[in-house]
Amino acid sequence: MKTISTEKAPAAIGPYSQGIITGNLLFASGQIPINPATGNVEAKTIAEQTEQVCKNIGELLAAAGTDFSKVVKTTCFLADINDFGAFNEVYAKYFTSKPARSCVAVKDIPKGVLCEIEIIAEV
Repeated sequence: MKTISTEKAPAAIGPYSQGIITGNLLFASGQIPINPATGNVEAKTIAEQTEQVCKNIGELLAAAGTDFSKVVKTTCFLADINDFGAFNEVYAKYFTSKPARSCVAVKDIPKGVLCEIEIIAEV
């Protein structure tokens, strides 16, 4: 196994890795809309937060030597299921290969953010 770590995505805020490669797969930890340059959540709307999450995922994919076209599965967490449409508009710009996906509303997401996405990608 190989640990993936990049300063271009938010650092892990607990006892976990940003991502792990095993075999030819990257398993990335869930990304929330933290701006890695400041360590803060700056985006306010679901669209802005989804955009930051996808940028963070892009940096993890790059650090692992892969890209969005190789994502095979996503798991998406929303603080409010009513944000589903706006979330999908941004999500669709990045995940153009339409990977398998689960999307659920949850009670709370760390730091009180509106969304989180975790991915599995081929490397």
